Amino acid sequence: MTKLTINGQEVTLELDPDTPLLWALRDELRLTGTKFGCGVAQCGACTVMLDGAPRRACVTPIGSIGGSEVTTIEGMAGAEFDAIQTAWRAIDVPQCGWCQSGQIMQATGLLQMVPAPSDEQIDQAMAGNICRCATYHRIRAAIHDAAKTLEG
Repeated sequence: MTKLTINGQEVTLELDPDTPLLWALRDELRLTGTKFGCGVAQCGACTVMLDGAPRRACVTPIGSIGGSEVTTIEGMAGAEFDAIQTAWRAIDVPQCGWCQSGQIMQATGLLQMVPAPSDEQIDQAMAGNICRCATYHRIRAAIHDAAKTLEG
């Protein structure tokens, strides 16, 4: 039995402690905004916030994070997230959309830590999030746009 706080609600999971967080979210809790990509933490499609920092859910056993606070794309809120969402729509970032929840989670985490990132900081922070449609130039533009919005 593992107790977590997911999107602000306490949850008790009766799963094997080795169960990846991704499958607990998708299969047990029906939070399907977190996507399965590669299964080995290389693509970032499964990115969630774990205690406020981006983390790959596909390789995070639930038994290793008991007592932690998990936020999925369904539970995100706040100025950085709002600015990222607005910029994503304004710049029309997604193509197929599969990687986008992970991209948005990672970008939000970046803006929470670095309010006005440089191109190099964006590229470094987003390097672990792969987009098979190669929308990287629009992702970078959206992050800059969101940062400008947050500056006021």
